[in-house]
Amino acid sequence: MTIGQFPFTRMRRIRMKSFARDLCRENVLTPKDLILPLFVLEGRGKTESIDSMPGVLRFTLDKLVSEAKKAHALGIPAVAIFPVVSKAKKSVDAKAAWDPKGLVPETVKALKKEIPSLGVITDIALDPYTTHGQDGLLDAEGEILNDETVEALVKQALCHAKAGADIVAPSDMMDGRIGAIREALETQGFKDTMILAYTAKYASSFYGPFRDAVGSKASLGKATKHSYQMDVGNSNEAMREIALDIDEGADMIMVKPGLPYLDIVRRARDNFQVPIFAYNVSGEYAMVKAAAANGWIDEKNVVLESLLSFKRAGAHAILTYHAMDAAKWLN
Repeated sequence: MTIGQFPFTRMRRIRMKSFARDLCRENVLTPKDLILPLFVLEGRGKTESIDSMPGVLRFTLDKLVSEAKKAHALGIPAVAIFPVVSKAKKSVDAKAAWDPKGLVPETVKALKKEIPSLGVITDIALDPYTTHGQDGLLDAEGEILNDETVEALVKQALCHAKAGADIVAPSDMMDGRIGAIREALETQGFKDTMILAYTAKYASSFYGPFRDAVGSKASLGKATKHSYQMDVGNSNEAMREIALDIDEGADMIMVKPGLPYLDIVRRARDNFQVPIFAYNVSGEYAMVKAAAANGWIDEKNVVLESLLSFKRAGAHAILTYHAMDAAKWLN
């Protein structure tokens, strides 16, 4: 309805004053929505920079615990641990992945001892531990062995659960691994250990800096992961994957990468009644940092807008390398 040339409904009315914008905002970002990925190194008293991820460091265990305490103090509820495995401990069968005295189990134990209320998420995948950089075991022709890989992943998940991990997060994309891990956790006395399934993990070009960070890029060489990670052109397939993982016992699901796949986040939120996590991956982070370093964007506002877009799309939680900065800005 209008009076003369002016409408009764003026959408700008609720935008004109800050208090009204605050009251009417549909989605809000807080530090409690964030998960901080952390890279752990062997040794003590050392940090290493990552050229392709400015501002992100690899930490030895003692340094990592200190960083996790800072994150916890900022209100970040959980961290995700990714190991940097020495070349000497990599193998074709990835057996270091379930070593109870390995880098990840020791990190989990230390974090749960020092910061009991901090959520600890561990990556269940073999690529940091394999000489070939693939997430699965290979046959003589170099093809991924799905079922044999699942057996290895079950060992890894149990190892992490025994160390005290709150959430194990299979990121490998093998068929059937969620059900196998859930069954093993239930029968081995870890019924309360949660599974965050990397359900819609795409064969993306946005992972390069992460592979630099964990040292799998050199191992992988020119090989790809297209035979098990999802085709970047597919959306319905992701919905099938999500339905399967929920049926197999996943407690929450992950969409990875994040910003180029917000349509998948939205479809997942609309179609499934489980928590939806999204991963603001290393390539997304690196692009923002590079543009900010050149003075082309306002880093703070671009980061907060990007992270809020995950919430608007329907994500319950966001893994992001911006977590520490974002929490400081939000606080």
